[in-house]
Amino acid sequence: LGLLECCARCLIGAPFASLVATGLCFFGVALFCGCGHEALTGTEQLIETYFSKNYQDYEYLIDVILTGVWHPFARPQRVRHAWRGRRAGDGGRPAHGLGEWRRMAAVPLGASRGGTAEGGQESHICTPRQFVGITYVLTIIWLLVFACSAVPVYIYFNTWTTCQSIANPSKTSASIGTLCADARMYGVLPWNAFPGKVCGSNLLSICKTSEFQMTFHLFIAAFVGAAATLVSLLTFMIAATYNFAVLKLMGRGTKF
Repeated sequence: LGLLECCARCLIGAPFASLVATGLCFFGVALFCGCGHEALTGTEQLIETYFSKNYQDYEYLIDVILTGVWHPFARPQRVRHAWRGRRAGDGGRPAHGLGEWRRMAAVPLGASRGGTAEGGQESHICTPRQFVGITYVLTIIWLLVFACSAVPVYIYFNTWTTCQSIANPSKTSASIGTLCADARMYGVLPWNAFPGKVCGSNLLSICKTSEFQMTFHLFIAAFVGAAATLVSLLTFMIAATYNFAVLKLMGRGTKF
């Protein structure tokens, strides 16, 4: 009976919200990084094979999507690894957040105010207010990532819808030859790229390839991963704000 009571007390005090958010954040970041990397690689191959034979045309895609804020002259392969490494680096945030959540409940008042912990040693633990601020900033960043990850899903969905219209000409009044997928209108390629667009039966044959189908589904998976990461960060922010309020009411938190 004593062991059961001890286990029950441990389960009652366990931060289930933070544990679930931690697992969801790791899952979301891994899904976004892995699927996003492969989807961008597949997009580059589709552009190179069907939409433009000139590397300088789809180099614009690499500079805008892959490099982002990185150096515009970075090599594509190096940029992909840097992009994957930077996103994967955010995966350490949930583990740090879970550790900070547990520390917030045990840190003395002096340590939470930047003073010294027990034994006179200076504490370098992040205060609850700092942790809420860091989580808030990461949430804003991943909100932008979530919005950006919806753009390729929208482009591929429009292309897939056009292919469905070509495959079923009776459902559309337009001529099959006028139904096209123009990569230039989405900003993927410059307007002087040739051919830049694929129409009719040629577009339908592209949509039937395994490369197109796989890339489309990978972008959807990356979008889901970004959404899962965003939800986990929101959970962390809510839990951290609640914990900070509880500690403040208990007289152990910092002042605003």
